[in-house]
Amino acid sequence: MRIIRYINEHSKATLAAVTNEGEIYPLPQDGLIELIQQANEQNVSPLSFVENFLSKSMPIQNSLEDLSLLVPIVAEEVWASGVTYERSLDARNYEATAGKLDATTFYDKIYEAERPEIFFKSTAARTVGPGQEVYLRNDSNWQIPEPELGLVINREGDILGYTIGNDMSCRDIEGENPLYLPQAKIWKNSCSIGPAILLAESVEDPYDFDITCRIYRNDELKVEGKANTNQLKRKYHELVSFLTRDNEIFDGTVLLTGTCIIPENDFTLLDGDQIEIEISGIGILKNSVKLPNNILV
Repeated sequence: MRIIRYINEHSKATLAAVTNEGEIYPLPQDGLIELIQQANEQNVSPLSFVENFLSKSMPIQNSLEDLSLLVPIVAEEVWASGVTYERSLDARNYEATAGKLDATTFYDKIYEAERPEIFFKSTAARTVGPGQEVYLRNDSNWQIPEPELGLVINREGDILGYTIGNDMSCRDIEGENPLYLPQAKIWKNSCSIGPAILLAESVEDPYDFDITCRIYRNDELKVEGKANTNQLKRKYHELVSFLTRDNEIFDGTVLLTGTCIIPENDFTLLDGDQIEIEISGIGILKNSVKLPNNILV
């Protein structure tokens, strides 16, 4: 069962459930957290709570493609994990050593260490949803999307569901100096999530998500990469436990779990590119790319 948010015919943000058959049922709650709270009050699982409501409701006639989708949850904070896949380790080492892949760096230590790399990624105001534009930094010449599985968690660190995240990154800024990481990761419209949240109960094996990233330029496929979350070095509960250690988080926080798909080293995003990130069972997150100078005065 997937949860989405969309703009209805009255121009109002609406929560909805999407069945495996693609039927869409509007829900009365304002958001996922309210839905979870009401399920807890009735001492039933969120999935059972939704299924009970659907049994007494009728779906709308629209398909997902017909709807103006919003971020599936307004996350006050989005956090991210780094160097959780071997492919990410190789890319970070390439950036840090100007291509000397046989050199050992601090990224190797992070990959093997007990403590994972966890960093702050975005706020609700900086995060965009399906169909919206992600921005490029105007002081970077090497920028890429980072397709990632996102964990939607509550303040206790329980995993409520799974979503898709795009952790936009500046490889040249991070590679110049690791202390520049916040500037390489955080700027306006530098994060997207969506199009849906797959309820945790609906997932048989969370370490078997297929991830695909496609980048189009002038309607031509320029980049395509595939991976699976079974390549993840760390467990989700491990990442969450470090995020919540001596740290207060909000209900509905999103934690991105790291990337395993990185374009070739000679590729950088350009204004007008189209990014598609697909994760099995969740959907396809689509965003267009804009250079800020082209749209901001």
